[in-house]
Amino acid sequence: MDNRQISPGPKAGYTVKRSLGTGRLEPILFTSFNTLFMVCLVVVTLYPFINTIAVSFNEGNDTIRGGIYLWPREWTFQNYRAIFATGTIFDAFLVSVARTVISTILNIFLTTMLAYTLSRREYVFRQPITVIFVLTMYFSAGLIPNYFLIKDLHLLNSFWVYIFPSMISAFNMIVIRTYIGTIPESLLESAKIDGAGDFRIFMRVVFPLCKPVLATIALFVAVGAWNSWFDAFIYTSSRQNLSTLQYELMKLLSSTMNSNGNPTVQNGVGMDQNSARAMVTPLSIRAAITVVASVPILLVYPFMQKYFVVGLNVGSVKE
Repeated sequence: MDNRQISPGPKAGYTVKRSLGTGRLEPILFTSFNTLFMVCLVVVTLYPFINTIAVSFNEGNDTIRGGIYLWPREWTFQNYRAIFATGTIFDAFLVSVARTVISTILNIFLTTMLAYTLSRREYVFRQPITVIFVLTMYFSAGLIPNYFLIKDLHLLNSFWVYIFPSMISAFNMIVIRTYIGTIPESLLESAKIDGAGDFRIFMRVVFPLCKPVLATIALFVAVGAWNSWFDAFIYTSSRQNLSTLQYELMKLLSSTMNSNGNPTVQNGVGMDQNSARAMVTPLSIRAAITVVASVPILLVYPFMQKYFVVGLNVGSVKE
């Protein structure tokens, strides 16, 4: 037997070197392209918000000229003075905070209880009740019947009109129920063997394990409650002490667009009407309102961001 080794020819060696070179080049190209794409995505995402902040700190009459991108051209705090000069913003802010916190807590707790009940196979009415809740996602009675329902329930001009209609959500229930379905049944059966009842199993086993999806749903509910203003306009417009922050900002923006200025600025900072109109315009006041309405809820998001993607993915797709 011939034990001599056969060395590869020049062509074979070139092929090996070319393959090694391509293998080293691909990760570099992918990393470079991925980094460039993410940088562009961050710029596209952050630019509108940074531009809004810049416009909110820019003098209103100068804003009309345009050309403001990332930095104010004529610095001023007049837009924010116009917002807080009304004297009702702070009370409306407290109402919005109370509404958001109470609505989120009740919605999470009650919707999770409903989802756990409908996830139990031994519950004979789980299918009909699920169908009823799903139908509410596609069919609605409309604004006028809903108004008369709220009136018959004696919820008009009441703080609880912000809370009761939003305590249960069909979409959130379906997401949470799907997530509960991923919990091993053996874990629940072992708790029953130890003598735990349904409520104790829910509080000690199911509820803690649902933390990722509950954080995601809590963010949905909180953002919806914080941004809502139409129910304040329909149900509590006759009571100023129940006005929400979004409704007050909407009224301020509407009055500014109608008069091309804000009369309350004159009373708040001692300016004449012509100066007020020169410094506060619908475009500048709208930017300031956007910042005031967005910052509080943006401060909450970082605390829930780590649960957001995991909770939504696991809760929406059953394994």
